[in-house]
Amino acid sequence: MTTTCDVLIQGGGGAGCSAALHLAQRGLRVILLERGLVGGQASGVNYGGVRQQGRHPAELPIARRSREIWGRLKDLVGTEAEFTVTGHLKLARSDAEEADLIAYLDVAKQYDLPLRMVGRNAIHREYPWLGPKVVAGSFAPEDGAANPRLLAPALAHAARTAGADIREHAEVVAHAHDGARFTLRTKAGDDFTAPVLLNMAGFWGGAVAEAFGESVPVAPLSPNMAVTEPLPYFIEPNLGVVGGNVYLRQIPRGNVILGGGHGENDAAIPWSRPLPEVTIEATQRAVELVPALAGAQIIRSWSGIDGKMPDAIPVIGRSRTTPGLFHAFGFSGHGFQLGPGIGAIMAELVADGRTDIPLEAFRIERFAT
Repeated sequence: MTTTCDVLIQGGGGAGCSAALHLAQRGLRVILLERGLVGGQASGVNYGGVRQQGRHPAELPIARRSREIWGRLKDLVGTEAEFTVTGHLKLARSDAEEADLIAYLDVAKQYDLPLRMVGRNAIHREYPWLGPKVVAGSFAPEDGAANPRLLAPALAHAARTAGADIREHAEVVAHAHDGARFTLRTKAGDDFTAPVLLNMAGFWGGAVAEAFGESVPVAPLSPNMAVTEPLPYFIEPNLGVVGGNVYLRQIPRGNVILGGGHGENDAAIPWSRPLPEVTIEATQRAVELVPALAGAQIIRSWSGIDGKMPDAIPVIGRSRTTPGLFHAFGFSGHGFQLGPGIGAIMAELVADGRTDIPLEAFRIERFAT
C-alpha cells in the first residue's frame, strides 16, 4: 500500500518537526518519517543552549529569526519547553580570546544582535564566583537555555494537531524519484510518495543526499554531556568560552548541566555513549571557570549523534540534482536554537518558493567536486 501526501519529511528533530508544523498550518498534507523517536538524537541530547552569540555570521540571520519564534513558543506549541532568558556569557581566558570577543562585537552589530563587553575589572565584580583564569566576557542578554527533551515532542504534538502525520520508528531504507514524485520505503515495507521531500535527517541526511547523487563529507558527532547533583543556585547566565571546549548552565532546581569534548558512536546501529575521561576533563575545565563546583557529584552523563560538516555550518536549501528535494542537515552540534526557525524557513521554500533569509553560504554545491 502506498500513502500519498504533498510533502514528505525525513527526520524528526526540532527542525523537522517545526517544518511539519509550519507546512501543516499552511494546509499542506505532510508525512514525517522518523527512524526512532522524535527528538531522540541531536535535538534531544544536546546542552539546551538557546544561543545567538558566537555563531558563524552566515547563521546569524537564521538565529535571529529562530529567536523570535522561541519568544512565542508557548503560543505556537503550548509550552515554552522551559525556555528561560538568562543571557549568554561567553568567557575569555587569555588575551587572544579576549581579542576574539572584541572582534565579534562588530559582527553582532551588523545583525542587530545586542552584546555587552565585560572587561577585566568588571567581570569579577559582576560575577564574583568566576575563577581567576577568566579575564573578560561578552554578554548576550537575549540568549538563554531550554530543555532539549521537550522541544521536538512539543513541536510534533502541535504538528499532529495541525494535521501532520508524524510516524516514529519508521526507518527509511529506500529512496526513489521518477522525475515528478519521490517514493520512500520504510523498513516495515510501507511506501510513501510526494512531489516534495525535505531531507532533515541529521547525520543520516548525508546518506539521503547521496541517494540523489549529492555526496557530502558529513561525519557523526557525539557531544559529551553530564549533569551534577543539585547545588545552591548561583549561576544565572548560560556560560560558554572562546573555543567552545566547555560550557555549563545551572537550572533553577540546582543541577549544573555541563559539556565539552566528544563521546563515541556507531551511527549504523545507532549507538553512542559519553567517555569518562572526556567527562573528567570537561569537569576540570568547568571548575577552572567556577571554582565553587569543585567536589560536585556527577549523577548522569549521556550523548547522542549529530552530523558535522567540515566547515561547521549546515547544508540548507534546494538540491542541485533533484527538483522537489530540499536539505537541512549537518548542524555540527549547534542546531538546537536554530530548529524552530529552520522549520519555518523550509516551509517558506516549499510553499512560497523563496525565503528572505540568505542561504547562499549553506548550499550543498559547496561540496561538489
